[in-house]
Amino acid sequence: MDILVLVLVLALAAANGANDVPKGVATLAGAGEAKIKTAIAWGTVTTAVGCLVSLHFANKMTALFSKGIVSASPTNSFAAAVLLGTAAWVALATWRGLPVSTTHALTGALLGAGALFASSAVQWNVLLVKVVQPLLLSVLIAWCISAALSAAGRAVARRRQTRITQPQPEPALVTASGTELAPETSPVSSAPVQQEAPPRRLSPVSVAHWATSGLTSFARGMNDAPKIVAIGSFALISGMTTTRLLLAVTVAMAIGGLLVGRRVAERMANDVIKMTHVEGFTANLTTAALVGIGAFQGLPMSTTQVSIGAISGTAGTDLSRIKRKTVRDFAIAWLVTPPFSAGAAAVSYLILR
Repeated sequence: MDILVLVLVLALAAANGANDVPKGVATLAGAGEAKIKTAIAWGTVTTAVGCLVSLHFANKMTALFSKGIVSASPTNSFAAAVLLGTAAWVALATWRGLPVSTTHALTGALLGAGALFASSAVQWNVLLVKVVQPLLLSVLIAWCISAALSAAGRAVARRRQTRITQPQPEPALVTASGTELAPETSPVSSAPVQQEAPPRRLSPVSVAHWATSGLTSFARGMNDAPKIVAIGSFALISGMTTTRLLLAVTVAMAIGGLLVGRRVAERMANDVIKMTHVEGFTANLTTAALVGIGAFQGLPMSTTQVSIGAISGTAGTDLSRIKRKTVRDFAIAWLVTPPFSAGAAAVSYLILR
């Protein structure tokens, strides 16, 4: 059974990578800064760094998902059921191109299996304060912050564009005899001169966009890896330490993101809102800040909800820019996540116990 738990941990990590790696870097593709393949590669690398750092800075998150929701001492069958319920939904949603929350799925699975395993050990009061409230509030906060930052960014961009496009008087040309010629009567040939295009350089906004997308993926790795490791630590096989399990989870996340991350990336990049560099930068900055704070404070914010809230917030009050069908599909998937995972975990526990 220990080996089964390890296999399921790695399967969940791979599904998580496929669904979550694109969330930090989809704005790069949406703004036309990078191809989806390149963006996913960048997100994979920075996510892996966040996963490795989480071992030292995410003890609160690990404690919450190992004992904070279901306080009873876990068994192998309980751990396997939780992992099956979570991985089944995340993999299904990824196949459908729907960005869903591993946090929501994992919480639902813990409750579904926990209700059968030890119903009196389910910490409902902790669930409300440390899981439900952060998840709900983070969406609204992300939207508000992103809307404010995007509005400020657009205002700065407009002022800059106005200065650049102001007409400048052309200097008069003077002949050898001292006669001034208007620019249009200049004896100089007006034939176009072909010049080699200068090499493309990253603008400061582009650099900031890449940096904040990397920070978002880094924060996501810090936020998600401890949750998966916490469940996997219920049944470590002989010779497998928590550190080694984290390394294995990191590798599985990277493989999942690189091989299957394109489905979710395309939906988030192209089907929510058409964004500019500035908007992509502000959305990522908001997501990275909120998810990073949540990881350090042990508050399991969902990268999915925060990133979608931040991306949608770039539209501000112009809601016509947002593709409502896509947002509707995402919202339905989010509502289905906890009950589906809970049901799948409960059925799995009945079979495995």
